Amino acid sequence: MLLIGLTGSIATGKTTVSSLLSSPPYSLPIIDADLLARKVVEPGTAGYRAIVSYFGPTTPDLLLPASTDMPEAGPTGKGRPLNRPALGRRVFGDDPEVRKDRATLNAIVHPAVRREMFYGVVRAYLRGHWAVVLDVPLLFESSLDRFCGSVMVIAVRDPEVQMRRLRARDPHLSAEDAENRVRSQADVRDKARRCEARGGKGRGVVVWNDHGREELAVELRRAMEEVEKASPRWWSWALLLCPPAGVAVGLWAFWQNVRVNRSWAEEEKQARAKL
Repeated sequence: MLLIGLTGSIATGKTTVSSLLSSPPYSLPIIDADLLARKVVEPGTAGYRAIVSYFGPTTPDLLLPASTDMPEAGPTGKGRPLNRPALGRRVFGDDPEVRKDRATLNAIVHPAVRREMFYGVVRAYLRGHWAVVLDVPLLFESSLDRFCGSVMVIAVRDPEVQMRRLRARDPHLSAEDAENRVRSQADVRDKARRCEARGGKGRGVVVWNDHGREELAVELRRAMEEVEKASPRWWSWALLLCPPAGVAVGLWAFWQNVRVNRSWAEEEKQARAKL
């Protein structure tokens, strides 16, 4: 089974692409890291308790306020839900303390999300899907790209397009908040270059999304034709019927991805040394 790593940056159109891939003619199962990240911090979970313990003492508005519809104990009786905008203000930005808080939040959420993703991949494999999409905003940063046979980056060439879409999507954000959210993630154009560094034959494809939905659909069709040409359905089904061969191919792909990542890291190190 082919693992397609889908990534991008905030407001570049990754959610739209995920929706298109889950619908005909693709009809691929989607494992959405953002949805899982919400699931693993719901009231009553270990992630929720860890976040409240760390951020609660210094973030008075960390939880949604109690009301008639939202009593102190919450609808589940396990606590009020997290106030995500308040938590976002604590972890988005370039200040050293903010980066420390973001790292702490990631250390709480990421391991739980990875477990849920693993279970999702196993379920898709047992159901006989030829491919599954791992929708992960921090695919490269979390090194999950090493496990993907193909990586697809949804990117924009113009940074202003990204900012304009973010402010339109989240009108409650100030210009400063929007900029902090964009800057808290790696530049999507760097992600596109890293994706292309994986090589051709469907291993790394970039979908440019500077225009409308129709143009995006055409770009996606081009990208998926490249992916399917490199990993046709019959090949995935053959590996499904022969698990040892599937494991061997998976290990070989993993090793290739590790080598690509090492080469990328070395090139980035040399580029920084020249600055």
